[in-house]
Amino acid sequence: MEIRRLQVFSKVVELQSFTKAAEACGFSQPTVSEHIRILEEFFGDKLLERHGRKVAPTAVGKILYQYARRLIQLEEDTFQAIEKFRGDMSGTLVIGASNIPGSYLLPRLIGSFKDKYPAIKLIMKISDSNDICKKLIENFIEIAVLGADFPEDSRLELAEVFSDRLLLVVHPDHRLARRTTVKLAEIVGEPFIFRDKGSGTRNVLTQILEKSGFDPLSLDVVAEFGNMEAIRQGVKANVGVSILSTLAVEEDIRRGGIVGIPVEDAPLCRPFFLTRRRHHILSPIAEEFQKHLLSEFEKLNREMSSDGSAKISPALSSSFLQTHP
Repeated sequence: MEIRRLQVFSKVVELQSFTKAAEACGFSQPTVSEHIRILEEFFGDKLLERHGRKVAPTAVGKILYQYARRLIQLEEDTFQAIEKFRGDMSGTLVIGASNIPGSYLLPRLIGSFKDKYPAIKLIMKISDSNDICKKLIENFIEIAVLGADFPEDSRLELAEVFSDRLLLVVHPDHRLARRTTVKLAEIVGEPFIFRDKGSGTRNVLTQILEKSGFDPLSLDVVAEFGNMEAIRQGVKANVGVSILSTLAVEEDIRRGGIVGIPVEDAPLCRPFFLTRRRHHILSPIAEEFQKHLLSEFEKLNREMSSDGSAKISPALSSSFLQTHP
């Protein structure tokens, strides 16, 4: 059984199409069909079935797909390990991130890794934490950086790597714009722009309001927007105020388009976590990338710490740098 046949089979399952798989693999459709026929003959069972225009794996096909992906990854890991030994790593690494770290944090940490390993292609999947955790568990990605709104799952391990301060953000002409700090009670009566329900930022803010004795429903919500960019533009247009990640608005603050104000009587911070499957042995590329991320987060935390000490969790120097059997 050739690994190439398993690669073709996996591509058909993932793309749900013989035609698309043929294009992705650089084969003709009859060649793809022949690969599948040989596999079905080898395993003595039907592996794929049609549902309208789409193709889906049978029960046996689903089992084969799980193990085929492991074998394909093992082959890739073998080549990567040899390249690492030779000092010439190449290949593809798929990482995951929830919206804030994926949009505003990880891009600034990836450049130096690409400088060191120019032959490595990085693919970053940005989605909500639930979806990224699912991709981790199903082995579609190896490492992810998530906000605090991830689901608890014993199959995952995590370590806090960074804490992002949330700021009240207002238009430069707003009455609070010249203040150095504000209190939570002052925000409650302001026209407020909220993230949509289910977002990590909204969940964190709701929890903080409740812990501080405020009913989240007491906010004067004038608009709910589905992404961070829309809220930034709403604040710039003086539609209302909001509470946003420092990472998301620091450029606007520098340019003067938005004013960011710390909230003095509430711990408006949002932690981010490096996450991976528990007991999973990382591929050589993923292992190098993890080491790079931990080093970069340590530098970033030292820069942001007033006393010069890193705010890295002790877990980062122990379990997260170990290879799990």
